[in-house]
Amino acid sequence: MGVVKKLLKNWRYGDDVVVVSGLPRSGTSMLMNMMESGGLTVVTDKVRESDTDNPKGYFEDERVKDLENDPDKSWVRDVRGKTIKVISHLLKELPEENFYKVILIRRNLDEIVASQNIMLDRRQEPNPISDEKAIQVYRNHMIDTKVFLRRKPNYDLLELHYHNVIADPIESAKKVDEFLGGGLSIESMAKVVDPSLYRNRTVTEN
Repeated sequence: MGVVKKLLKNWRYGDDVVVVSGLPRSGTSMLMNMMESGGLTVVTDKVRESDTDNPKGYFEDERVKDLENDPDKSWVRDVRGKTIKVISHLLKELPEENFYKVILIRRNLDEIVASQNIMLDRRQEPNPISDEKAIQVYRNHMIDTKVFLRRKPNYDLLELHYHNVIADPIESAKKVDEFLGGGLSIESMAKVVDPSLYRNRTVTEN
């Protein structure tokens, strides 16, 4: 981005809102942990505590869940210059008055569904959809999400893959640092990545 365009963007939108996004069980909590360890301020109310599924925490803010129905989204303005976790299906509900730097983490869809099934089973909750249907719905959703993000002038997108973050956290941290303009602690970000939490592995990509 040129100097003039950057100045105009900052004049119109103020500081960027950094958004960590993805499907449930795709690695968003891990990425939020990396952001905080790298030196960014993360927005979380800590209502949802860590558990077996996410032993290092969820890094969520309950207000995000109401984005679709809440007519007053002015609170998002207070997130400028900070980082917040927004699940991918709610990205379209973010107010237009801000500029969003979206870090979208992807993961093999078979792994996501397997992880979700284990969570539902642990909580003794019913599974409302077959694995095959869930994978197809998620695949279409991710295509639509990326098209949306690339078309919006006030959204900037960086895609990461969960497998690559686990395999080379230093390289992934460098990509995030470059995307956000530098100044993050690369080594601190990489140290919080725990390969032992990479469960439900598959060998195929989707």
